[in-house]
Amino acid sequence: MDQILGQVLRNAVWERLDRLTDVANDADAPALISVARSELPRLAEGWRAILRVHEPDERGDCPTCSTRWHKCKAPCSVWQVAHDHLVAGGLAHFQHSRRYRRRRAESTPDETNTSTTPATRPTGRHALIGRPHR
Repeated sequence: MDQILGQVLRNAVWERLDRLTDVANDADAPALISVARSELPRLAEGWRAILRVHEPDERGDCPTCSTRWHKCKAPCSVWQVAHDHLVAGGLAHFQHSRRYRRRRAESTPDETNTSTTPATRPTGRHALIGRPHR
């Protein structure tokens, strides 16, 4: 049940991001201003909430990304992605994405893994392992 609920939650988030991208690309100026005024503060607060849980501890480790056996030094990947998208702009994002996709491809289990049943496997366009960039 948790897997199904998780997939529903993920799909809802991906759909919302898709809608916002569509509005940014297709809306007229008054609609775009209205959406920007309502959504930008929410998105900024969402980033703040995510980044708060990835603030380094007194040892300089990310408490969220670290495990008992592997400590993740700050800045963790969440902070790096935030910087790439919010500060550095497109070029840093492009370079990070290529590195991430290469690393992800090397570590992704093969497709023959049957640990999920057909009923719990994600379906539809949001079932992709890596999101395509628009």
